[in-house]
Amino acid sequence: MSKFIKAALASSVLAASVMGANAAQAATASADARANILQQVTVTSDGSDLDFGTIVTGATASSVVISSAGALTCGTGLVCSGTTSAAGFDVTGTTGEIVTVSSDASVTLTGPSDTMTASLTPSASTITLDGTDGFTVGGTLSVGANQADGAYVGTFGVTVNYQ
Repeated sequence: MSKFIKAALASSVLAASVMGANAAQAATASADARANILQQVTVTSDGSDLDFGTIVTGATASSVVISSAGALTCGTGLVCSGTTSAAGFDVTGTTGEIVTVSSDASVTLTGPSDTMTASLTPSASTITLDGTDGFTVGGTLSVGANQADGAYVGTFGVTVNYQ
């Protein structure tokens, strides 16, 4: 055999052994790809507003409480009457998932010539969705001494989010 052919054959054997060595060191693996799709969570008013009713003020400041269950506590020196209620909200989303519930910390009620503030208390901080989901928000209204008369109104927000 000629030197050229022997050199070419030796080079081919060397290249094959190097390529074979690299192929023996290669490894592969696989992984799963996943996604968990949830229905958009929504919260809507059920039509019940936070209503402190009708309040006759006194000579000293006091407060009116509507619990998140809707129970009224009328402060000292005040006369409370009329229909009262906690605000109610309905929640929809993926059954079995947990959502967090929060509300504004307070709401300012504005009247014809004055304001009042109510601190807010939701009935739940989390809900496990089961198809019949809702919560309420009660509050404590601070009524000033000889509070100016008139209709007072304010708006507050609530937030529901998947945990």
